[in-house]
Amino acid sequence: MTSAFQAKKQKILQQLNQPAEAYNDLSPKGTIDEGIRTLIDEINEIDGLVTTSSCAGRISAFLEGKKKLAAGSAKSQEEVSQEQSIAGPGGKGGGQWLFVSHDPIRIPDNAEDIRFYDLFGLKSSKGQQPLKHQPGRRYVHLKFEAMILHLFTASLEDAQRVLSAALQAGFRESGSVSLTRNADGSVTPMVAVRSIGLAFDSVIGYQDEDGELIPVVDGPYLHGLVELANERFQVNTDRIARFKKQLLESAGNSPTSKAPKGKKNAPDWEDAATRRERKRAEGLRLQQLKVNKRDTDADTSPSSVTPF
Repeated sequence: MTSAFQAKKQKILQQLNQPAEAYNDLSPKGTIDEGIRTLIDEINEIDGLVTTSSCAGRISAFLEGKKKLAAGSAKSQEEVSQEQSIAGPGGKGGGQWLFVSHDPIRIPDNAEDIRFYDLFGLKSSKGQQPLKHQPGRRYVHLKFEAMILHLFTASLEDAQRVLSAALQAGFRESGSVSLTRNADGSVTPMVAVRSIGLAFDSVIGYQDEDGELIPVVDGPYLHGLVELANERFQVNTDRIARFKKQLLESAGNSPTSKAPKGKKNAPDWEDAATRRERKRAEGLRLQQLKVNKRDTDADTSPSSVTPF
């Protein structure tokens, strides 16, 4: 493990260990999501891994930033140059978060569909309007996004361990970058754990000339989107649990793969290296048994018995 990796990990851990009132990051909330804090702490206890950014999953309503208009549009070039923020649907360069939740939205039994207009910042008094696209129009998006987790790893082997756990848990769009060698000859990949397949992005409104946010879908439709997001939160939670189990077991840090503290000398305790060797030996034995069984079956089959 390189000294450069260790130095970066130590710096990140120092930031994470700050008191809650002193910690701040670049997320809309500015803090680590409570639903993923335990996972991050456990990952950061593993040699060769450290988390750099994360989101436990969220449902959000977002107003796009102001857009640059194409040549020949209604606005003059001077007006375009005066725009304070340029952004697309992703929100970079401008835009406004209207609503963000990292937990399912509680829906009371007697909830009226119309309440979702107010929850996401839409002008309920305007009612549903037809969606007619205009150049430069800023749209309101309702989104669900699954967990995303970035990890800095000390080697290709550490990166592969993370990717294997992520893919087995259902985070199928996970991947790694920075696979070239550093100046000291080491390779320290950055791994992203993510599942784009769970996400959705639906346009639910737009900003009119007066700056008001006008809905383009009705209340029952919004209600249905919220219920869909709540279901996907549960799928996301299940995948996080599977990822945690797979990763900790591969690192020998799960309750099922290591002995309790202070009991390393117990007769049935084994460290991670011993466990891997035992599993490999068991696999070889099973393969040999299958070969032996095929040979036995071939010897006793009708085609191989010598006739009288």
